Amino acid sequence: MMTRAYSFLSEVGLTKPPYGGLAANGLTRKSGMAVLGTMGLLLAGCADHSGPAGSSAEPAKVSHKVGVLLPLTGPNAGLGRELLSGAQLALGDAPAQSTVTSGPTAAVLPAQMDVHDTAGPGGASAAAAAAIAAGDGILLGPLTAGDTAAAAPAAISANVPVLAFTSDITQAKPGVWVMGITPEDQVQRLVALAHKTGRSRFAALLPDNPLGHALGNGLRAACQEQGLIAPTVIYHTGTETNITAMMRQLAAYDSRLADAKATTDAAKPDTDAASDKALPSDLAAALNSNGADAASAPKLGAPPFDALLLGDTGLALKNVISALNDSQVTSDKVRILGPGLWAAFATKLGALKGAWYAAPDPSSRQTFATQFMARNHHMPRPLADLSYDAAMVAKTTAQIAPSGYPVDVLTRPEGFAGVDGHFTLQPDGQARRALGVFEVIGGGNSAKLIATSSSQVAG
Repeated sequence: MMTRAYSFLSEVGLTKPPYGGLAANGLTRKSGMAVLGTMGLLLAGCADHSGPAGSSAEPAKVSHKVGVLLPLTGPNAGLGRELLSGAQLALGDAPAQSTVTSGPTAAVLPAQMDVHDTAGPGGASAAAAAAIAAGDGILLGPLTAGDTAAAAPAAISANVPVLAFTSDITQAKPGVWVMGITPEDQVQRLVALAHKTGRSRFAALLPDNPLGHALGNGLRAACQEQGLIAPTVIYHTGTETNITAMMRQLAAYDSRLADAKATTDAAKPDTDAASDKALPSDLAAALNSNGADAASAPKLGAPPFDALLLGDTGLALKNVISALNDSQVTSDKVRILGPGLWAAFATKLGALKGAWYAAPDPSSRQTFATQFMARNHHMPRPLADLSYDAAMVAKTTAQIAPSGYPVDVLTRPEGFAGVDGHFTLQPDGQARRALGVFEVIGGGNSAKLIATSSSQVAG
C-alpha cells in the first residue's frame, strides 16, 4: 500500500525511553555481540534439539521455535531479505528463551528461527504448512495480504499465531495480526486528537480505490469510537471535473452560495437599476455579467463540517486543493487531515498549511537504524521495522510463557515497545500503534511534530 507501511504506513518514538523497543527489551549489548552469523541462525532454525520423548535422563525440552515466512526468491526477494534481517537483529543478538518447568530439573533453550520461502513451490500456503509441521510455535510474516490469506487457514487450524507484515486490515482476525501501520490506525489517531481540540463534525473526500475505502471505513469507526455523529464520506473518480463536483456536493456549495447571495442582496442599496437606465441595454447587461463573474465571488459561510479527511497524493491532490479553494473550504474553519503517505513530501504541501497527518516520528528509529546499519551495512527500509517488532513480540512472549505463544500474553494490555513506538495487539487481530501527529507548516519546511503518543498537543 505504501512503501512505508503506512505507508507509512511504516509510523513513533512516543514511548519513554525515546527508543523503547531496544532499551526496554535489552537489545543493547556489548559491541562484540552486535553481529551474529546469519548462517548459524538459519542452521539453528533447522536443527531439532529436543531429546527423546519420555527420556528420564533430562526433562522434556520445550522450545519457542519461530517460523519466518518471507519471499526469498522471485521479484520480492529483496524485500524479503530485508525483513529477514530485521527479525535476525531482534532475535539473533539476544535469543528469546523458554524455561521448561516439567521434570526434575528446569531446562532453558534459546529460540530458533525456521525460515521458509513463500515464493517457492506451493507459495505461502505450503510455507506455512511446512513451518507448522516443523513445530514452529509462531509465524512471522507473510509479507503481502494475498500471502497472509493463503497462510492463515493452516495456522489458525493448528492454533499457531501469525504476525503478518501486511497493512491490509481485512486480513486481521483472531490469531492473525496485521503488523503494518494501517490507514485505519492513522485515522483513529487523527480523529481522537482533532476531537480533543474541539472538532466534532467530520467528513471525507477520498479516492475510489482500496486506500480511500480503508480511510473511509477508518473514519466511520473512529467517529463511532469517539461518540461523534456519523461522518459524510464521498469518493471521487480522480478526474478534475469529478473532484470539483464531489467537493461542491460535500461542502454544500450551492446552498452556501445561495445564502451568501441572499445576504449580499439584502444589504445592497438598490442603485443598480437607476444606473442601468442611463446605459444602452446591451452594455448594461455586459457590465453586470462581467462584474458578477470576474469580480470576487461572495464570501461563503462555513461548510457543514469542521474536519475534512483527504487521501490523495500527486496530481489528484493538486486537483483536490483547487477544489477546496473553489468551494471555499478554508483552514480557518476546517482542519484538513491526511494519510501518513504525506510524510514523504511534507515540504511540498504548503497549500495545505495547517493540515495534519499521523505517522511515526523518524527520530524514534535512530537507534534501530544505527544497529541495523552496523550489522547489514545499509540503512534499513521501513518494512524492516515491522519484522523487528514482530520478532520482539515473539522474544518477549517466549520470556514470559513457559511454552508456546498464548494469546493472553500476546494481547497483554501493556503491549510492546517497538521501533516506531509502543503498540498493542488486539484480540481481533489489529495492532494499535501509538502514532505521532504532524502539522504542515509550509514555506518548504518539514512538517512539525505537534503531538506524541499522548493526546496532548505539543507546545
